[in-house]
Amino acid sequence: MPCLRLHEAAHAMKTLLLCLCIVLSASTLQAGECVILLHGLCRTSASMEKLESALADAGFIVLNVDYPSRTGTIEALSETVIGAALQDTRLLDCSKIHFVTHSLGGILVRSYFKRHGNARLGRVVMLGPPNQGSEVVDRLGSWVVFKKINGPAGGELGTGAESAPCTLGPVDFELGVIAGDRSINWLNSMLIEGPDDGKVSVKRTKVAGMKEHSVVHATHPYLMKNDDAIALTIRFLKTGSFQTR
Repeated sequence: MPCLRLHEAAHAMKTLLLCLCIVLSASTLQAGECVILLHGLCRTSASMEKLESALADAGFIVLNVDYPSRTGTIEALSETVIGAALQDTRLLDCSKIHFVTHSLGGILVRSYFKRHGNARLGRVVMLGPPNQGSEVVDRLGSWVVFKKINGPAGGELGTGAESAPCTLGPVDFELGVIAGDRSINWLNSMLIEGPDDGKVSVKRTKVAGMKEHSVVHATHPYLMKNDDAIALTIRFLKTGSFQTR
């Protein structure tokens, strides 16, 4: 009988420890860090799937947002798209909410957080953002075909002082920018000053207040699929720097 009681007690203790481990594991997941992905103009969330998978493997909770980038102005899109994403139930227990964006997605983040604060906002990585606009929009933005393809937001991405990116001012969050310096669109590149990715010059991806800037040898449409860009993105989200330490 004493041996039986000892066996039962050991079994009960084992069960209790197992339950405790499950609770602690759940708490760790609930306190995890989330990344919201925002694709670029005329793209979909499918363009961010490789990055989404890599971030999930790195331990982040990932929300890959799909939004109709051609249907509204930058301010309107930022309000509806980011506002809705931040209300997603998958983010309720996240301790930090980071953003990783491609192209237009970065300008939406700047627009939204110029008007709103969020105590849980973590780090932001922008891939190929037209932070100072693009000369391509300066030259082609008035064309009917351009307007039909790119919608209202596309037309706001020029380099003039009154363009949407240029009126947003410095960023006040922890930002890392990754630019591409390879182009397969030589027609667009003829309109752009300096090294570029076929849509945006390296220098125009920069913005006042950013923490770090890095350049990879990739084209604009494939920056988010580039292995070097993905590695740099994960490093910045985890450490706050593109540099190895």
